Amino acid sequence: MAEEYKEALLEKHTYHDGCPGCKVEKMKQLRRGYPYLELTFVWIIVLSTSLPISSLYPFLYYMIEDFGVAKTEKDIGFYAGFVGCSFMLGRALTSVFWGIVADRYGRKPIILLGTISIAIFNALFGLSVNFWMAIGTRFLLGSFNCLLGTMKAYASEIFRDEYQATAMSAVSTAWGIGLIIGPALGGFLAQPADKYPNVFSQESIFGRFRYALPCFTISAFALVVTVLCCFIPETLHNHKLGSTSHDDSYEILEAASHESSAIEKAGKNERKASQSLLKNWPLMSSIIVYCVLCLHDTAYSEIFALWANSPRKYGGLSYSTNDVGTVLAISGLGLFSFQVFVYPFAEKLLGPVLVTRYAGALMIPIQMSYPFIASLSGLSLSLMLNCASILINVLSVSAITGLLILQNRAVDQSQRGAANGIAMTAMSLFKTVGPAGAGILFSWSERRLNAAFLPGSHMVFFVLNVIVVVGVALTFKPFLVTGRR
Repeated sequence: MAEEYKEALLEKHTYHDGCPGCKVEKMKQLRRGYPYLELTFVWIIVLSTSLPISSLYPFLYYMIEDFGVAKTEKDIGFYAGFVGCSFMLGRALTSVFWGIVADRYGRKPIILLGTISIAIFNALFGLSVNFWMAIGTRFLLGSFNCLLGTMKAYASEIFRDEYQATAMSAVSTAWGIGLIIGPALGGFLAQPADKYPNVFSQESIFGRFRYALPCFTISAFALVVTVLCCFIPETLHNHKLGSTSHDDSYEILEAASHESSAIEKAGKNERKASQSLLKNWPLMSSIIVYCVLCLHDTAYSEIFALWANSPRKYGGLSYSTNDVGTVLAISGLGLFSFQVFVYPFAEKLLGPVLVTRYAGALMIPIQMSYPFIASLSGLSLSLMLNCASILINVLSVSAITGLLILQNRAVDQSQRGAANGIAMTAMSLFKTVGPAGAGILFSWSERRLNAAFLPGSHMVFFVLNVIVVVGVALTFKPFLVTGRR
């Protein structure tokens, strides 16, 4: 009887009036059916933050050339690397800070700040008139790019437990598609007065600022997302979870004093054990694997563009910017379809760890086939290249999605923002190294076309496979430890 009375009191006082997090929990319990609205909000917010990250790569070479800072063509890549790395450096320096702020003041204010900063700083980058303005605006864009870590925490809180895989899939899918569509927008919309003279004149703002149109397009989308974000609910609780009033606690203790004391002691021990996120091995091990696979993802994106654009005599495809954009757009469509309709079922059947292992293992033979695809032509080339690109992007994002689920399961809600901030900082550091390392590796491979061991692009994709093998190997025990929840 005492046990039933205790459960009734706890059920009655689970939700606190005026707490936004409790309102969300109550909404989740009352709502039935597929969470289409929540999925849409999460998807477009994450998409808005991923679009500007890589949208500059198709036109960065020409932008640096227009600045006149490089004395020779060989120096353009050197200066372009600083512009590309400035974003990741800014994000690495501030990700933990924004995670802590989100845990203290709520997810919604940080989300609004992130979307507004994209609209402002990305537009200013499109208006850059010199090298240092481009560096500064990209650094500020990265410093205020606080959305991904916060959205991973938000998505895990806004969805019911049975839709957690869908939540993390939405985050990683929108992120991956943004990194694919972003370069496509940059390639198609850069230099519009030269490409589309009947629409844009040389005297217009887009004639004077040749790279403003793709930046303005992304900023306009971010402004629309900012308005929509005003209507999303806050998910952070403004009270200690599990707290009850004095009278209710007294009644509960009267009914089951010994049992409550045991639960309270266990809770205190658990909180002490999780005070330091850096000592939370289930969290840290999943972050390390996550960083390795993100390094591969960034290096692959850089190498794929260089390989597709490089001449046939160097083992490339001699593709134009528009050709690469078309392949990436098709890959984005395939990625969206898989992550929305297939991934949740795969995660439910196999679990996040096995999904990550299988996805990594399947990437290896596909990446090995790229140098052989370059020997094809016509329809066979287009068909094989698009199939390989879709599969690599699907598998890469699926592997990363599984690790996002493990990270959010490893911590309580009060530490989720900070935990994702740590993951973002570590990932940003890896992604700062990725593009530079990939460019150096690709340049070196073109100097060894006649080597006896792994000539030309064979060496590039071999190194990518080595990174994948390391990532997959780290998913086994005793290194990767999964949380209890």
